[in-house]
Amino acid sequence: MVKASNAPRRNERSRVAVLTATRELCEENGYGRLTIEAIAARAKVSKMTIYRWWPSKGAIVLDLIDEAAAITADPPDTGDLAADLHTQLTEVITLLTPQPTSPVTGVITEAQYDPDLARDLRQRLIEPRITKFNDRLRQAQQQGQLPPDTDFDVALDLTFGPIYHRLALHLGMPDPHYLHKLIDHVLRALNPPPPQQDHPGRSL
Repeated sequence: MVKASNAPRRNERSRVAVLTATRELCEENGYGRLTIEAIAARAKVSKMTIYRWWPSKGAIVLDLIDEAAAITADPPDTGDLAADLHTQLTEVITLLTPQPTSPVTGVITEAQYDPDLARDLRQRLIEPRITKFNDRLRQAQQQGQLPPDTDFDVALDLTFGPIYHRLALHLGMPDPHYLHKLIDHVLRALNPPPPQQDHPGRSL
């Protein structure tokens, strides 16, 4: 009796082989030198097999990043907003720190010219983190640590904007001391001091 082929298992083995080959090639040569041809050769699959699942090398690497991010712990809620923001920013900085073999900055760069990759990057990696950031700020509001009228979009730009600014202009990622100062300034901007009131009869 001829056994029926197990197509799902075979496809999964091929998928894992492609992702493994992509990770190894990024580590060895960097994202810039990564090609579909090299991935296919390393994974021992055809280019047609790869293009059946992924439209570009950026899409493959995004899957790798997404899988790694999925096992990252959710940002903490310790009750200390500054400390929790520091944890969130540190995770992003670790992900974005430029390295010769880092695939993350390569995907971000390629997404500027690939609308489909940009959409997937936003939906799978960026928007879930924005949701967690907003959830943490909302909790801080409920605890009286932020004003009720806090604009979460502005808070997001104030907090994460400097990181991407430094990445885009090759200024280097901030060290822990700078990060503490950044968060301190952000929280002061979100919690401005109440205006001073004149007291009648007070002598000058």
